[in-house]
Amino acid sequence: MGITMWINSLGVGQLLRMNKLENGYHFQTQTRPMVAYSPRIERVTNASLASDKIISSKNNGSPLVIVPPPTTAPSTLGHYLASRLVEIGVSDIFSVPGDSNLVLFDYFVAEKGLNLVGCCNELNAGYAADGYARSRGVGACAVTFTVGSLSLINAIAGAYSEDLPVICIVGGPNSNDYGSKKILHHTIGLPDFSQELRCFQNVTCYQAIIDSLEDAQWQIDKAICKCLEESKPVYISICCNLVAIPHPSFSAQPLIPLSLSPKQSNQMGLEMAVEKAADLLNTAIKPVMIGGKKLRPAKAEAAFLELADSCGYAVAVTPSAKGMFPENHPHFIGTYWGTVSTAFCGETVEIADASIFVGANLDELETVGYSLAYKKNKAIIVKPDSVVFPNGESYGAVQMKDFLWALGKRLKPNSRAYENYRRIYIAESSPPESEAGEELRVNVLFKHIQKMLSSNMTVIAETGDSWFHSQKLKLPKSCGYEVQLLYASIGWSLGATLGYAQAAPHKRLLLCIGDGSFQMAPQDVSTMLKLGQKNIIFLINNGGYTIEVEIHDGPYNIINNWDYTAFVDAVNNHQSNCWTTKVHTEEELVNAIEIAMKDRNDCLCFIEVIAHRDDTSKELLEFGSRIAAMGSHPPKLLKN
Repeated sequence: MGITMWINSLGVGQLLRMNKLENGYHFQTQTRPMVAYSPRIERVTNASLASDKIISSKNNGSPLVIVPPPTTAPSTLGHYLASRLVEIGVSDIFSVPGDSNLVLFDYFVAEKGLNLVGCCNELNAGYAADGYARSRGVGACAVTFTVGSLSLINAIAGAYSEDLPVICIVGGPNSNDYGSKKILHHTIGLPDFSQELRCFQNVTCYQAIIDSLEDAQWQIDKAICKCLEESKPVYISICCNLVAIPHPSFSAQPLIPLSLSPKQSNQMGLEMAVEKAADLLNTAIKPVMIGGKKLRPAKAEAAFLELADSCGYAVAVTPSAKGMFPENHPHFIGTYWGTVSTAFCGETVEIADASIFVGANLDELETVGYSLAYKKNKAIIVKPDSVVFPNGESYGAVQMKDFLWALGKRLKPNSRAYENYRRIYIAESSPPESEAGEELRVNVLFKHIQKMLSSNMTVIAETGDSWFHSQKLKLPKSCGYEVQLLYASIGWSLGATLGYAQAAPHKRLLLCIGDGSFQMAPQDVSTMLKLGQKNIIFLINNGGYTIEVEIHDGPYNIINNWDYTAFVDAVNNHQSNCWTTKVHTEEELVNAIEIAMKDRNDCLCFIEVIAHRDDTSKELLEFGSRIAAMGSHPPKLLKN
């Protein structure tokens, strides 16, 4: 069947904006610049979708995409999904092709405002969608059935732990194969194809198997709405033989507004929770407030900032929330991380006679083995949709934003905790200048990273000692920061940097990653290069998994040493704008940073930092000993 395709006229890349309607919300869009890399597109007449394949171009190395001429309205499932993604703000889909998603990819390639980013593997595609969602508010990835999706699932589990809205699109088998008792390739050899679905049920908030056209529009819209409402990943599997078939439900132009259901607070519960919190906090002498990572999915960062402005309390953040509160705020005191808190922050929080924790996720890494010593009998815990008081009394159906806005109007200004912090505060000394030829220390590296930071940068910190060094960085206004602390998937940061950079082309990404983490998933440096990204990557080469060394050492923590700069040069293969260097001393580091920030500020810069295996922060040593102690607790004896 010959099928023409409609090219969406909404414009290139979309940014999400929601407008209130009487019965819900709908989306409007605005444009952003195209990314640096895009395929060469030619349109032909009388072309059928079956012939719309990507073929190699002999001219400039970019793929040549044959696209049929536009019609007046979307008519197929493939086009409908592509249009919806553009509408909600997705302008890049991170993907790996497979035989069950190729026709769907034709539609993604043809959609105006949608860029199909080919990744080297599914895991990095998922990490990239994670990073993209952190900046843009929603991300998407697309892979093939089972063999692709099960490679993706680790990244999606991490996105779930971080409350990130990521749309996972899987090209599924032919609809006729369901229930046919056939055994297909890319499966585990059983005629039951539900293994993939069962796996994703545990790491997504909604799952859709689209095996008929009749309810496909409804299923796509419901999945997208659930993703945005819950701020969690969703799974959409689309049978490959349905993608290009026209259906009346896909012919609406303009698209029917998505119907999102904003969560509402119970007004009586809200008023009672605010009154109780105000009574506790207004009678305290030195109250403090602490922000956590749930501020982002609750969309309560602005409300938290306004509360801080109105009450004058000392303000700290948990390590996962670094970057969610402006560090140039007059009452910001740093990161509260138990025994590894930034200087004098932990003491200020733990001597406070009242505290309000907003959106904090108090797992064992966030609390350094549950070692927080704040006064739990004087702490109010604000969750995304409830408030819990020290005596255990809880008020449900209270939205975090609503609670913070209302509480700000009831609190009396009280800056005593911050004033006490200023009295005891002594600025941390900077590492001394290195002697000529002295081996470069990691704390010296981060001293110079601090000097690099500006408002148009974002720092990505990989699992390991980069966590602890980067927490001490003082972020300039609008400088971003991202970390994955709860799931702590080693290697996450490289793919996340790829995705974040695509979502925020006005930012220059600064990635701090260890050699062990880099070896987990290094291939998509080539995708960064293909896209023309200008990231700065500091690879700390100390010969192994240093964070594991400090928890429990053994020969398994030593890895084979690569020539990392040669690796990046190899994947670049003289095709893109890239600069690499190795540094062994502070003098070499300073020179490399100057080149990266000035002469080579228009390209990807990869700086390999050679460090001693035992060069670690004191915070990592403390962290490692406490986590090791937790893991070595003897089993409880069974009672008779």
